[in-house]
Amino acid sequence: MRSQSDFVISRTTAWREETDALREIALGCGLTEELKWGKPCYSFAGSNVAIIQGFKEYCALLFCKGALLKDAAGILVRPGENTQATRQARFMNAREIAERADLLKAYLREAIAAEKAGAQVRYKETAEFAVPEELTAMMKKVPELKKAFAALTPGRQRGYLLYFAGAKQSATRTARIEKCRERILAGKGLQD
Repeated sequence: MRSQSDFVISRTTAWREETDALREIALGCGLTEELKWGKPCYSFAGSNVAIIQGFKEYCALLFCKGALLKDAAGILVRPGENTQATRQARFMNAREIAERADLLKAYLREAIAAEKAGAQVRYKETAEFAVPEELTAMMKKVPELKKAFAALTPGRQRGYLLYFAGAKQSATRTARIEKCRERILAGKGLQD
């Protein structure tokens, strides 16, 4: 009987050979395959360990707790500048995957060992994120904004802080804060 992953992979055209190679490596390490977020996901004892991802420029094996891996070979990259836990091993072709198959197996075994040990990634606390000066200035001008922001959940606060700080120009940061002001006052997050 074919699994959901079999079906999705069979219909994949981009990165098909690379996906098959990464899948074989992950399954060879004794991981359980499921389809999550529309991607082949590999877990150990119910915890996600790795996900195969296809992008325009590359195919990747994303390690869910990659920040815990030693990465002696230096092949893991953060998918984004604000990424805390995940790391990707990126590939341009199946040959690269074949050349690094033993290394990927070693990384997967290390990730499985971290799961067995119950290791957790230490995430930055909300207080460790930079608060844009434009937000600080707005909070001084509008004290209820400061109170409302403090009442938000830490995740909502981080979402706003990352969104505001992501703007390169002060005028854009100010415009973003103005745009989100009513949402914050209403106790809503950026995506609510």
